[in-house]
Amino acid sequence: MFRFGSRRSARAIHRNVRDGASVDVSESDGVRALHLGSGTIQSAMRLNAPHDLELTYTRGMMMFLLLHPQAKKLLLLGLGGGSIAKFTHHYLPQHTVCAVEINPQVIATARSHFQLPDDDERLQTLEVDGVVYLREHPGEFDVVLHDAYGGQGMAEELSSQDFFDTCAGALADDGLLVVNLWGSDKQFDARLRRIEQSFAQRVLVLPTGHPGNVIVFGFRRAPTELRITTMRENAKKLQAMLKIEFPEFVERLLAHNRHTPSRFTVGAPS
Repeated sequence: MFRFGSRRSARAIHRNVRDGASVDVSESDGVRALHLGSGTIQSAMRLNAPHDLELTYTRGMMMFLLLHPQAKKLLLLGLGGGSIAKFTHHYLPQHTVCAVEINPQVIATARSHFQLPDDDERLQTLEVDGVVYLREHPGEFDVVLHDAYGGQGMAEELSSQDFFDTCAGALADDGLLVVNLWGSDKQFDARLRRIEQSFAQRVLVLPTGHPGNVIVFGFRRAPTELRITTMRENAKKLQAMLKIEFPEFVERLLAHNRHTPSRFTVGAPS
């Protein structure tokens, strides 16, 4: 989810209404956006670069590639317009992604208006309750990417202590949770504390705007390799490959998290 001010130039091009709830699509300045009954952008796609990540926070979520480079099996909670699922499927051939989305209108709109590809051996899109799915798949995923928002924000059942505990349980031993939070949300501090509790303080935060979206990374166990020099080197390589500002994100991590001169320190202060 990404919030924005009034965009009078946006043109409505599609509406899908079911049981009083709508999924809307607009276009402005070459960018197509998904909305869930409000002006809030849930997902965005630049029409001349449909596989790229248009919104900064979605690019920030890709920092899992630096924080857990061995990851291969991804679970995406919340499909939106399919930006992350498309990007992974197109640019990361060694990864598989399972996207779970409870709203069938969102899945249909992602396919009809945002070029989400059909399922294959590397992409699976499921119409299912994410909470139930997590509980049924313990220890299965290398990375869980949580970007499940409705028109009014993140539902409480997707941000409770029990939910973040369940996310931790769905990860492999060295797995990583990646959560998109809204920095100015009155529930931000409470949700961050819950993630910290579920992951024993093994957490890094990455602000991607002012105040804007804040990406939170929770490590299932203490990572063994978070050397700053290595991350900077790998960030430059990935930036060239994927057109994402990874070096800038590394510096933001340094500005907002504890570290020694040589590495990030993740976990409770000693």
